[in-house]
Parts: sequence; structure tokens; C-alpha cells
Amino acid sequence: MAEAEKRRTIGRRLISLVKIVWTVSIVTAATALGACYGWESHGIAGALGLGFVGLVAGGFLSSPSILLEVLVGLT
Repeated sequence: MAEAEKRRTIGRRLISLVKIVWTVSIVTAATALGACYGWESHGIAGALGLGFVGLVAGGFLSSPSILLEVLVGLT
């Protein structure tokens, strides 16, 4: 019993780690994309504003199901 429970715990930890890495990478990419676009088009104020918008959008898009719905809606 202890061995099966240990495997289950390792699986849960691995899934949690993948979720954390996914969320951080999506939020970082969305923030960087927003800041880059804002810098190119509006300067420092645009970089700060659109960077924040990217941060919020990345928070919503970090859920894979929401991201897939957005991608399907774009096509």
C-alpha cells in the first residue's frame, strides 16, 4: 500500500510542477509580448500599460481550456 501511495504522490507532484511551469511561461510570454508591442508603438507608457494588459491576459490564458477556446474562436 505504501508504494502505491508514494507513486500517486509523485504523480501529483509532477502534474503540479507542469501546471506551474505552464502558467509561468504563458504569463511571462504574454507580458513580454504586450510590453514589446507597447514599447514599439507608444514608448515607455505603452510598454507599462500593455505589459499590464499582457499580465492579466496571460492569467486568463494560462488555463489550457480557455486558451484552446480562444484559439478556436480566432479561426
